[in-house]
Amino acid sequence: MSLGRILVVDDEPQIRRIMRTTLTGEGYEVDDAKTGEEALSKLQEFRPDLVLLDINMPGMGGLAACRAIRTDANVGIIMLTVRNTEAAKVEALDAGADDFITKPFSTPELLARIRAALRRVPAAQPSPSRIQVDDLTIDFGARTVTRRGTTSHLTPKELQLLRYLTQHNNEAVPHRELLQAVWGPDYGDQVDYLRSFIKTLRKKIEVNPDHPVYITTEPWIGYRFNGIVQSS
Repeated sequence: MSLGRILVVDDEPQIRRIMRTTLTGEGYEVDDAKTGEEALSKLQEFRPDLVLLDINMPGMGGLAACRAIRTDANVGIIMLTVRNTEAAKVEALDAGADDFITKPFSTPELLARIRAALRRVPAAQPSPSRIQVDDLTIDFGARTVTRRGTTSHLTPKELQLLRYLTQHNNEAVPHRELLQAVWGPDYGDQVDYLRSFIKTLRKKIEVNPDHPVYITTEPWIGYRFNGIVQSS
């Protein structure tokens, strides 16, 4: 039984070959593409659950391809990058990626990221499909947030992260709890990783992301979602 369908997109033949062999051996169905344009074509034919997408490619680059792929909210996207900086990671998340991994990477790390990206988090309690907090509307069914007439789409992991925070409204949720609830047990200590996701999420829901109102930081603890939640 297949664990999922993965499309590997990288302009280096050796990387595509190694990843195809590795992932097939782990029980995934794998196809590959050498350009962003080819990836978009195979997206319709192969219907992957997850795309492993190199950020630096000739022609349509990884970021542009990511934005195009993200029109399908059900596909997970992991960006592969050689730049291990916060700016590069946030750039990938802003383009719609669910995760990022820095080259070179180990096979165990790659497999852990894939499991986390494919992981679907069950609701901790019966959850409304839509909530309103002041001028912010969160539609979990449509995977959108609307603030003052501006609508932004959420990636699958942003959606899960925001759902968990709103389910614990006005509570200080520890870093470890958030990471393990949304990404799984392998992510408990990666506070910098969580910070990158919170930063991109704030851009979509806050009027001033540098001075957040809805998602605030609890120093040395974690994050808190603030406001009176009205469900519908």
